[in-house]
Amino acid sequence: MPTPMPTPMSTELLQLLWLASPALPVGAFSYSEGLEAAVDAGEVFDEASSARWLLNQLELVQARAELPLMAQAWQASAAGDAASLQRCNDWVLQTRESAELLAQSQQMGRSLLAWAQGQGIDCTRLQALQPPSWPVVFAVVGQQRGATLPGLLHAAAFAWAENLVMAAVRGVPLGQSAGQRLLARLVAAIAAAVADALAAPEPIAFSPGLGLLSARHETQYSRLFRS
Repeated sequence: MPTPMPTPMSTELLQLLWLASPALPVGAFSYSEGLEAAVDAGEVFDEASSARWLLNQLELVQARAELPLMAQAWQASAAGDAASLQRCNDWVLQTRESAELLAQSQQMGRSLLAWAQGQGIDCTRLQALQPPSWPVVFAVVGQQRGATLPGLLHAAAFAWAENLVMAAVRGVPLGQSAGQRLLARLVAAIAAAVADALAAPEPIAFSPGLGLLSARHETQYSRLFRS
């Protein structure tokens, strides 16, 4: 039988699965993005409080800041607009509210850029960003690999959700079944978060509670995660 040729949809899907994979060598598993500090402060302590925390993060941080920023970076990459990419990267670096969150964005950005270069992706515009930030690199690499904008944002949101659920499983701690229930609730909310991001005129960084918890985490006595 003749071998079926891959369709554009299947090619995009495989690229998005690859970008969202926890096996991507960027170190995402080592960060909790403030969740561990929330556990230490007693704000997150069981499945219900974990769900509340993560759904708030999806709505207040991902849908309002990270995903709209990625949308701008994807559009700049598609248009070959280096100046807009620089502005996107500057925005990310200027709005990280703690040293840990800034270091995470820079480390994961550098790691993804190194991976992309190893895959033969054109990283000329990214190399001009010093240092390249994670959301911008993710958006540009996705665009370069043929991801549509909605597809890219869904992949980014799922990758974030899966990583944070695993952080909750380890850090709260929770069982694997509870983790899967948490992931199911986040997956059910991702489509609305992406729609909000696509409709947003610009990214908005305003999460003071997260910033305070993240700053406290930097001097927390006992830690599993880097943020």
